[in-house]
Amino acid sequence: MAVLAKIVRIGNYRGLHIPKVFLEEASLTDRVALRAEPGKLTVSAVRSPRSGWTEAAREAHVAGDDRLVDPPSQTDFDESDWRW
Repeated sequence: MAVLAKIVRIGNYRGLHIPKVFLEEASLTDRVALRAEPGKLTVSAVRSPRSGWTEAAREAHVAGDDRLVDPPSQTDFDESDWRW
């Protein structure tokens, strides 16, 4: 679906009135990322850092793929400074 929109003045800024149905369909919240290219503005959802990591770790565990990639190694700290 496409609609025509007018860029409006909002104080010293310019803005668009975005229909609620568009925001819902795109799953956009109050914070978005904007990218400008010649003749185009792109609005994208902002993902939180580490978003989805909990579920990915859970899925890896269930699949048995949550082992260490590198073997554990001792460091000077482990041998001289670490105490229980």
